[in-house]
Amino acid sequence: MNHESSSAPSSESALSQLVEKACEHWDARRQAATVQRDLPRTSPPFTVALSREVGTQGTTVAKEVGKLLGWPVYDHGLVEKIAQDMGLRTSLLESVDERQQSTLLETAEAFLSAPMKGDWGPLVTESGYIHHLVKTVLALGVHGECVIVGRGAVFILPAATTVRVRLVGPVRERIAVLSQNLGISEREAARQVRTMDRERTDFVQDFFQQNPTDPQNYDLVLNASRLSVAPNAELIVETLHRLQARALEKNTVKQSS
Repeated sequence: MNHESSSAPSSESALSQLVEKACEHWDARRQAATVQRDLPRTSPPFTVALSREVGTQGTTVAKEVGKLLGWPVYDHGLVEKIAQDMGLRTSLLESVDERQQSTLLETAEAFLSAPMKGDWGPLVTESGYIHHLVKTVLALGVHGECVIVGRGAVFILPAATTVRVRLVGPVRERIAVLSQNLGISEREAARQVRTMDRERTDFVQDFFQQNPTDPQNYDLVLNASRLSVAPNAELIVETLHRLQARALEKNTVKQSS
């Protein structure tokens, strides 16, 4: 479509800037880990993983969460770029604390070995890409203190250290949002909503054997049409803080016992 082709150069430029920021973030985290290597860790770092229906302003909400927390946001486009670019993924993996690298790789291999046992049949297809994607998301999760949008992060990252969020909304309102955001007719927006909703559901079901519409897969399900971006982001941050406090309490009890 014309509006997509005309915006491609600026999108690519914005993606490059985000990649550069991401690399700086990983390097800073690696240096911090080196300095704090001998300090006791009170609790593992958390990550926010956000799943969303089309037209619920998922990336906008994620950016607001990132702004409130001072965390980087990895939307689906940036995660795919990292996963597909070996140089970037290598940089990401190298920036993980040495003590956590073996755990990360063991988790990835355990996750990816499931298809060989017949449990995750469709995952075998496009296995190279999925291997890169899973290791990328897991590495981001090990770093923690970031927001990841889409790409099955909810189903890859451990529930114990992840705030798993789902944004939903009435179809009519999501169509209106997409129509306004893309400057297209509501008829075309309706077609795109149907297509993209189906593609996102198929992606999760095919590769992770999970139902992305099942509320039991999430810690927080928000009807994005009921509140504006800022209040939705604030609810996510509040949930994060409550889960962090709970994890800290459990860790304190464990250390004292």
